[in-house]
Amino acid sequence: MSKLFTTLTLVAAVALSACSTTNPDVVKRGDAQRMSQLQDATVLSSRPVTVDGSQSGVGAVAGGVTGAIAGSTVGGRREGQIVGVLGAVAGAVIGNAIERASTQEDALEIIVQLRNGERRSIVQAKGNETFNSGDPVVLVTTGSKTRVTRAPTVAPAPAATGKS
Repeated sequence: MSKLFTTLTLVAAVALSACSTTNPDVVKRGDAQRMSQLQDATVLSSRPVTVDGSQSGVGAVAGGVTGAIAGSTVGGRREGQIVGVLGAVAGAVIGNAIERASTQEDALEIIVQLRNGERRSIVQAKGNETFNSGDPVVLVTTGSKTRVTRAPTVAPAPAATGKS
């Protein structure tokens, strides 16, 4: 029962580590109720990119432990030790590959031009917004993180009628 519990715990840890996101439509709790710096800009171009997955070691450890446990149950004591070591190595390689693939994200590289003429490139996960050349956008910087969002539409002020 202890081996099964350990295996399930490690599998759950790997699954939870894949839940991290950089989606621009999701605000982290620590960023809520914080003032951000805003800059007006215009989109020059936008292209899809892939953000490489993480290799924190959690997948390798989980895979290694799972492989070792599974391999150690094969045959007698000596065979179980040998197969357990081989299972640990194979499990670590597979676990690392699974972690990397499951944490990969589709993203956009958005190149913008600020009002002062400077150009910037921002890579962010794909959200609900699309960005085309010429679109007015706002760069929202909180701490060291910057995201791009569509500029809000401002309604023109009502014309003065001259009546008092």
